[in-house]
Amino acid sequence: MACFVQLRAPLGAQRRAASTSITTLDSGLRVASETTAGETATIGVWINAGSSFETDADNGSAHFLEHMAFKGTNKRTQYQLEKEIEDLGGHLNAYTSREQTVYYAKVLKEDVEQATDILSDILQNSLLDKGAIERERAVILREMEEVMSMREEVVFDELHATAYQGTSLGRTILGPEENIASITQEDLRKYTDTHYTAPNMVFAGAGAIEHEQLVDLAGKSFDKLPAGTVGGSAVSTDVVEHKFTGSDARFIDQTMKDVHFAMAFETVGWTHPDSVVFMVMQSLLGQWDANSPAGSTPASSLCKELVQEGAATSIMAFNTTYNQTGLFGVYGVADHTTVENFLYIQMNELVSMCHKISAYEIERAKNQLKTTVAMQLGDGTSAICEDIGRQTLTYGRRLPTEELFARIDAVDIEAVNRVAYDYIHDTDMAFVTFGPRDDPKAKPRRVIPDYNWLRRRTFWLRY
Repeated sequence: MACFVQLRAPLGAQRRAASTSITTLDSGLRVASETTAGETATIGVWINAGSSFETDADNGSAHFLEHMAFKGTNKRTQYQLEKEIEDLGGHLNAYTSREQTVYYAKVLKEDVEQATDILSDILQNSLLDKGAIERERAVILREMEEVMSMREEVVFDELHATAYQGTSLGRTILGPEENIASITQEDLRKYTDTHYTAPNMVFAGAGAIEHEQLVDLAGKSFDKLPAGTVGGSAVSTDVVEHKFTGSDARFIDQTMKDVHFAMAFETVGWTHPDSVVFMVMQSLLGQWDANSPAGSTPASSLCKELVQEGAATSIMAFNTTYNQTGLFGVYGVADHTTVENFLYIQMNELVSMCHKISAYEIERAKNQLKTTVAMQLGDGTSAICEDIGRQTLTYGRRLPTEELFARIDAVDIEAVNRVAYDYIHDTDMAFVTFGPRDDPKAKPRRVIPDYNWLRRRTFWLRY
């Protein structure tokens, strides 16, 4: 018998927001949905599995499986899959992250049942044909080449590698070339048997659907999912534990004029109360790009000073959150002659959050954050479905927007000072750079200060 739980927004907000309904089937599969007006619906399966659940030996398996999902099942050939979704006028896609794998479809409301059948077929009956596996190796290697050409992607991969050395979060999503070249059908089946279990999954939907309809479809279509256990009991402890290491990785290229770098401090997981404070702190630091038409007068103190000093080409504060840990910091691009000034200003602004910040800055950051959240959720059924699936996996429920906004509104100067002091003040960081080591016009001056220079600036000498 299914266990039905209705999660509603606070009473004062029920008229403004739809409710998210969650039902847990006997198998452990959770079905979560929200009904909204319109003619379309997005449905998808969120799986508690990604590259952080892998070992050195099978790193890349989750992403490889994503590629294989559309290559044919026991019921449908690859051609039949592609033709069927095209005939519906629908959109079928998938993606892999470090902690989640997602398969989703957007269709007209009358095609939800057929789309559910397609998704369940992909997840339960994939052929994993050996010939298709061989052909897909080349596709993934080409994708790797494309990723390696995107400097920002490479910087963040290397940031994880240095921050989480020796743990699964430090590995890339695509995996190393040698794994892509050697992954077998047996490896992929072992991965799905371990992680693609009902308690590890959320079947989510948003749009022109009824929750009872989705529950009924899930019970009929996903009946072959193994019961398993939440989190994948077969995963070894060295895969689950993600220890942060204060460290520094530098990739030297004397042909580059700009320096690309990222600095991060370890933070908290999704369910930690301080996670919302970090969201506000990210908004507080802001972002700016010299090539953006947004203008040359950014609101944040950090961006404003960098622009005034001519020290930055671009800057972006980031707050990357995982189940047990997170990374908070700054990604920047600067001319090799200004990068030291950039870092000096950046460190000063980061540490200033421990000691001084104005009420006006806090309110501006909170308003910007709430606007961003509202705009993202207003971007159609796919964004809402994404929110439902991800939050049900990470929180065990969907946070009503009103609850999230209330948590944001509760963040004040004292909260920012406390969290910044706990996680930034006199604390090790992970730091990665790509660019020239020496200034060619002023040898032997080093372009980028060393780690100790940065570490000393995580605190102010106060008397």
